[in-house]
Amino acid sequence: MNSSTKVPAAADDGAALGACEAVLFDFDGTLADTAPDLAAAVNQMRHARGLAPAPIERLRPLASAGARGLIGGAFGIGPDHAEFAALREEFLANYAANLRIETALFPGIDAVLDDLDARGVRWGIVTNKVARLTDPLVALMHLDTRAACVVSGDTTPYSKPHPAPLLHAAQVLGVHPQRAVYVGDDLRDVQAGDAAGMATIAAAYGYCGNDIPPSQWNAHFVADTTTTLLALLGNVRKGPPAA
Repeated sequence: MNSSTKVPAAADDGAALGACEAVLFDFDGTLADTAPDLAAAVNQMRHARGLAPAPIERLRPLASAGARGLIGGAFGIGPDHAEFAALREEFLANYAANLRIETALFPGIDAVLDDLDARGVRWGIVTNKVARLTDPLVALMHLDTRAACVVSGDTTPYSKPHPAPLLHAAQVLGVHPQRAVYVGDDLRDVQAGDAAGMATIAAAYGYCGNDIPPSQWNAHFVADTTTTLLALLGNVRKGPPAA
């Protein structure tokens, strides 16, 4: 699919997803609300330096950008800064020690996944979170036995917005990329889905941490709520089993 084939974002128009046979989800900000634990990890760093905690309201929109976003929000520095690499390792160690204190699926996501499972529609996870964090967290949330694939930010040589992780997921599922839909709460998710030739759904209920609103990401659909997402994905059909 390309931009000329994109359709309105209303759930009633979701029949365009009828050609799709698999669903891929971003993780942070799309399936799971991980912001409280991510913010706690970076605020632990601020506390160690005698600084007041950064407000969750400031950090939450940055959660989908991982260490880069959280460290930027808490300390005002980016990856080019000389201290960034050390801060990143400290952040990841803090987070790894407390992966699931407050993290939970977004309200309504259980119903989305239950519906896909009940209809035999394969679904998977494609995230930029590194595997040493993704795999244990997915297991803690009991999604490891349900997801047909889990692709992390270091599974392939590239991370989103490069299409490589999504193409790898499609290969694992044995589905043509044009018969898959990718759901994500960040502009990079839509860019990656487009580059992979997939249908895209912008999860506008998520973190959406940039200055461009989801309605302008050029996604095929926009899901303002998980209820809308459920309706849209109801049009995805069960495909043949993976070879």
